[in-house]
Amino acid sequence: MYKITYTTQAVKALLKMPRNTANLIREKMEQVAVDPFATISNAKKLQGRSGYRLRVGDWRVIYEINKDEVIIIVMKIAPRGEVYK
Repeated sequence: MYKITYTTQAVKALLKMPRNTANLIREKMEQVAVDPFATISNAKKLQGRSGYRLRVGDWRVIYEINKDEVIIIVMKIAPRGEVYK
């Protein structure tokens, strides 16, 4: 199982959003951490840059997988229209 770390930006986003949404995002990331390379229906590799995105309702979670250190780094959490900017 991979360890999950959050950037400061991601933590701030989790604190600002409704608690039930933040809990749902954490649960989905825990599922990804079990096997990040398994086919997950709402996760896709990003095109044009490194990393992956996970769709949780109207929210998007941008994360990278560090295979050497067995860590998933959550880079950004934002609504769909703002996350790719």
